Amino acid sequence: MMRVLRFAPFVAMLLAGCAIPATRQAITPVEPAALGLTGAPAPLMAADWWHGFGDPQLDRLVADATSGNPSLSAALARVAQAQAVLSQRRAEDGPDLTFDGQGQVSRLSGEYIIPPPYGGSVRFVGTALANLTWNLDLFGRQHAAIAGARSSARAAVLDLQAARLALAGSVVQTYLDLARAEAQARIAVDTIATRSRSVKLIDARIRNRLASNLDAQGAATLLAQARQALIRAQAAQVLARNALAALAGRGVDYPASIAPTGLMLDAALPLPVTVPADLLSRRADIAAAQARIEVAAAGRLVARRAFYPNINLSAAAGLQAIGLGNLFSADAGNAAVGPAIHLPIFDNGRLRADLAGATAAVDLATADYNDRVIGSVRQAADAIARIGALEQDRVRQREVVRGFAETGRLNAIRVSSGLDSRLGLIDNDVRQLAAAQDDANLAVDAAQARVALVLALGGGFSQDTTR
Repeated sequence: MMRVLRFAPFVAMLLAGCAIPATRQAITPVEPAALGLTGAPAPLMAADWWHGFGDPQLDRLVADATSGNPSLSAALARVAQAQAVLSQRRAEDGPDLTFDGQGQVSRLSGEYIIPPPYGGSVRFVGTALANLTWNLDLFGRQHAAIAGARSSARAAVLDLQAARLALAGSVVQTYLDLARAEAQARIAVDTIATRSRSVKLIDARIRNRLASNLDAQGAATLLAQARQALIRAQAAQVLARNALAALAGRGVDYPASIAPTGLMLDAALPLPVTVPADLLSRRADIAAAQARIEVAAAGRLVARRAFYPNINLSAAAGLQAIGLGNLFSADAGNAAVGPAIHLPIFDNGRLRADLAGATAAVDLATADYNDRVIGSVRQAADAIARIGALEQDRVRQREVVRGFAETGRLNAIRVSSGLDSRLGLIDNDVRQLAAAQDDANLAVDAAQARVALVLALGGGFSQDTTR
């Protein structure tokens, strides 16, 4: 009994070293039901969803961007880096075999551990050893590190998927801006022609004393505004083409290769009318945030396992001899095998601080996940609401365009019958062109809203492709 009591202080120190402080997560992931995501799932979407706009040039621009954009190259490099770390963690889990060889001519001390005739003489001393070390990982610390590296590699792949979707969305949105600028330029050209006719007609009326210089100044001002609108539309086209070149990672010669757009702005995309229940599983960025929670949780497990003993197995075998002729003799053989244990007992609170920091990292990753989830729900809801509002706005705007067209038809009848002047007909044409410009803007706005919903729904992302 007394012999057992002698070891009690040592056992107490061992148990104290293994004692793990209680730490808990302060933040939990938000549940889909708490956000009202209880509706039906949305229909599947093609990975190349932009093909729905029916413009081969847009397909080419997206392909150029996904192959040449620098941000995607950086994302690919991060994937390779994460996979290299995973390979490193896996390698650390297995045995490590090395070979060490050394030979030198030395004068051996005659007053040390080597007796005569070797002590006090100059001899060749050589060693050739094979060393084996293996961390047994009995408490799973290394396995937790591997799991964290695996989740980190998955997060990098998901980030790449999200970057590709965002890049494709930027190309499509910029291409729609180009289509808008082209439509504005066409309408501005027609407006310039119409207002030029108005200026000429007013000049004729002034000569016949039927109009004043005030009328002429007003018509000239409206013509200048139309010319200014054309300049702005042409500048917007240049900027859109330059932006597309930058997205593709190309130079100043690339914009010249972009022909006029041929988009079907009312392209039918499989989009829901409510926020789908499977929204969170459709987005690569949310899946990446979930993977980062797993990374942080694995890091926390590593920090907890650091309180347990670390046991290594080591072995060595080879040759050791004094004298070159003795190195390869039968008696020169040397071998050793045995375990080594490392147990933290007192470290000034370092391990506790590491665990607290790892727990905070889990909370940080969870908070980032929750922020992305809430933001994604808002993005989808806003896009759906905007699509509905724009559809109603376009219906009313088409009524305005049709109204001006009918007014123009009736004015033409009155002019041909001599009941009205041509100036009123021209003024109606100007208002009709302005209404047509608003209608063209609304058409592009509606297309961009649908693209925004596509992006909010995760595009054609599928988690199966990243497993």
